[in-house]
Amino acid sequence: MLKVAIIGLGDVSFIHREAIEESTVAELVAVCDINPTKHELYRDIPFYTQIDDLLKEQSPDVVHICLPHDLHVPVAKQVINQGIAVFLEKPVGLNYYEAYELAEEVKRLNAQVGVCFQNRYNKTVKVLKEKLISDDYGKLVAVKGLVTWARPLSYYTSKPWRGLMARAGGGTIINQAIHTYDLMQYLAGDIVDVKASLSNITGYPIEVEDTAVAQINFSDGVHGFAMSTNAYAANSSVELQVILERGKFTIKDYQLYETTDLGKICIAEDKISIKSKSYYGPSHQEAIEAFYQALLTETNDYITVQDALPSMIMLDLMKQSSKTGQRINKGEYLHDS
Repeated sequence: MLKVAIIGLGDVSFIHREAIEESTVAELVAVCDINPTKHELYRDIPFYTQIDDLLKEQSPDVVHICLPHDLHVPVAKQVINQGIAVFLEKPVGLNYYEAYELAEEVKRLNAQVGVCFQNRYNKTVKVLKEKLISDDYGKLVAVKGLVTWARPLSYYTSKPWRGLMARAGGGTIINQAIHTYDLMQYLAGDIVDVKASLSNITGYPIEVEDTAVAQINFSDGVHGFAMSTNAYAANSSVELQVILERGKFTIKDYQLYETTDLGKICIAEDKISIKSKSYYGPSHQEAIEAFYQALLTETNDYITVQDALPSMIMLDLMKQSSKTGQRINKGEYLHDS
């Protein structure tokens, strides 16, 4: 039985707790947060306000990190240097270079760090990936990702770090749409270049963008388009669409549709948890369980920090393009930086 701890008891930590408690191979032994009032939420579990005390007294096998973005890399490094595995909430860093530093530290220590890109485990995504791998529909031509959500001003004022660039690393692109961007590059392959525009159209007094639009060129001539916003009135379903030479598939409302001459046909559907926010996605349990099983079987069959780097590059290219007004080539950006 794996001994598991959670560091950071914000909103997303509860879905991690649910997954841990439903696991047959893990036990939640401790939680940690700098706010002592959070103990009220976990009365039956040992509570700590200092990470060092938790690690020393509980000696967990796995630590789930659910902290503000700027703490992800330093705390992950702290934990893996104690020989403890980490399951890390997105993003893996504030930017590509911070994430790359973590990847190098993982490699140096031969550590285990799983990244919470849970939507890769969705049934709809798995089936879509199979369609792309097969030769039945020809080459991939285009991919589109749309995220139209709502975040009121209170979302930022209740947790001010969310609106600070130095602490969040961005707004909608890193906090809401990163899962969709991860799936876009997971399906389409290597990024070549990006032209993007980031803006704050709500007028909230925040440093980060609430809206982003980007055109992404992937390898093999695949055309990508992405749009995300927190300025809508509701959290609409994410839409992910791929066009192939002989087919078109769309994921929306947790269903995968194939567009044919007869219309749209649903070919796969995700199971949604009624215990958590629907826009979190349905597959936290699968992602966490896959990481646990990999630890127990000593394999690398989980989403690694290295796997997460392409989405971090995409975000950096989007920010740089918006800042300069230019299309940014990935190779040139990495070389110049």
